[in-house]
Order: sequence, then structure tokens, then C-alpha cells
Amino acid sequence: MQNQNDYNAEEIFSNALRAGRRTYFFDVRETKAGDYYLTITESKKFTNEDGTFYYKKHKIYLYKEDFAEFNSSLKETCDFIIKNKGEEVISEKHDKDFDKKKEMKVESESTEENNEKEEEKDFADVDFESDDE
Repeated sequence: MQNQNDYNAEEIFSNALRAGRRTYFFDVRETKAGDYYLTITESKKFTNEDGTFYYKKHKIYLYKEDFAEFNSSLKETCDFIIKNKGEEVISEKHDKDFDKKKEMKVESESTEENNEKEEEKDFADVDFESDDE
């Protein structure tokens, strides 16, 4: 009987998704019995005080018998988030263009406020200089 430590699951297919300091790997591997399963690995880059870096990795093993329920639960959860919070990223930490969007929003709000003030101005609000001088 072959020792489990000697067995290396062969990688059949791999796909990577880079997302900021994180990278997600979707790897299809083969079991000893010849069936396929999925590993999802999150790899996050960290920096040491001396400037060197290292990665922390977390893995999920997903087998075919769980694909349908996993996919359904993932879709339901993602749909819930999009429905309740939209697709726009609202976190400065995770949106590369957050500062630019924030600046544009502030400028837009400022313009709207100025327009509203102009509209609110009434003829009676006009200051006339006094003839007392």
C-alpha cells in the first residue's frame, strides 16, 4: 500500500485571480481513484519589519458531491450582497479609485448645494447699500 505522504495529487487545471494583496487559486486535482476535486487557495501577502515579505495561505477542498449546493449557496450569498449593497465598492481600503470618486462626489455635492442656494435666493434677500453715508 502506498504511503499517503508519498502521494502528490496531480494538478489538472489551474486558474488564478489577483485581487490586491490577495491571490485566489482555483486548482483541479485528481484523487487516487481518478476523480477530480477542487481546491480554492487564498494567498495573502504580508510584509515583515525588515521589508521582506511572506504569504499566508488558506485552502478549501471541494468535492464534486458538494458542487451544486456550494455553487447555489455562493450565488445566493453574492446575490444578497449585490441586492442590498450594490456592486460599487464603498471601502477606501479596497477601492483603488476611492479617493478620486470621493473627491468627485464632494465636488458634485458642493455644486448641488450652490445651485440649491441660488434657487432659494429670493428678491427680498438682496442687500441694498444704505444712503446714510
